[in-house]
Amino acid sequence: MPAPESTTFAGPVRPPSTEIALEARSRVSALAKPLGALGRLEDLAVWWSACAGVCPACPPENVRAVVLAGDHGVTSGSPSAPAVSAYPREVTAAMVGAIVAGVAGVSVLARQHRVAVRVLDLGVDADLSALPAEVSGYKIRRSSGAIDREDALSESEVDRSLEAGARIAAEEIQAGADLLVLGDMGIGNTTPATAVIAATWGIPASEVTGRGTGIDDPGLASKTALIQTALRRAGSGTDDPLHRLAALGSADLAAGVGFLITAARHRVPVLLDGVVSLAEAAVADELAPGCRAWWAAGHRSTEPAQQLAVDKLGLVPLLDLGLRLGEGSGAMAAVPLVRSAALLLSEMALLADLS
Repeated sequence: MPAPESTTFAGPVRPPSTEIALEARSRVSALAKPLGALGRLEDLAVWWSACAGVCPACPPENVRAVVLAGDHGVTSGSPSAPAVSAYPREVTAAMVGAIVAGVAGVSVLARQHRVAVRVLDLGVDADLSALPAEVSGYKIRRSSGAIDREDALSESEVDRSLEAGARIAAEEIQAGADLLVLGDMGIGNTTPATAVIAATWGIPASEVTGRGTGIDDPGLASKTALIQTALRRAGSGTDDPLHRLAALGSADLAAGVGFLITAARHRVPVLLDGVVSLAEAAVADELAPGCRAWWAAGHRSTEPAQQLAVDKLGLVPLLDLGLRLGEGSGAMAAVPLVRSAALLLSEMALLADLS
């Protein structure tokens, strides 16, 4: 399916309705409660109404999640390769199969919250032909370059990945999505994501590198050193966001950028998940300023790079549960909050009506 003709990756994005946001804020203040008594749910209700373009807005019903999967050169399996993950790369393919089978963590949450889930192989280093053909329909390559020694992608692969993400978002929008969830799957993916975030804001690896799947202290030191080496290798070339994706990213990460920009251009809000989706968001908002207004951070993960990125983008996570599973699980867990906020704004009595 082709991406919509209006899809472009560079240039500003029109924000949600300011007028509706003001109307929603006024209604929130008029509800039968003390001012501010619903806390962050009030802000969420205003955001959702502004995105929907109506006040009060119906809660999201057609929520659709996409999990972008890929392997990464930093987990090559070579005896000389630094250990950046507590698990081997073969787990990526196994977990893609688990999502397809509906037995992964994100699958359980999706059933509970009535969310459709698709997992797509952009760069898994395995033959997934035993799975439905659509899973690998957008595959760019197997794995990516080891970013401490070489670029992750070629420029043409970045372009193809962005286009793939745009098409994937277009499919979900054409299927009627009123809220999207963006997830990730890939052993080692916190390493390129952290490198992209560090390069975006000029932060040393020592300040943003986390334990990912749960590596020990030596593993954390090794991962930090690898990311810093990658940042030095890439140098000033990462000032350009597309070059940053080529030097430090991956096919799945670049596809996430295209996905986020396309959703924002078509005025469909997205719940972001952990460090990978925040790395995608950092690049997307730089390419298409204003995208961030269409996103909410589903949760605050344990990764320092994710925490930095949500703060830099001015996003306040809806949940803080110490989650680090990935798959879009943190964002999925926040879906009921969006629905609750919308229902409170639309169904709760106004204080004036009680007098």
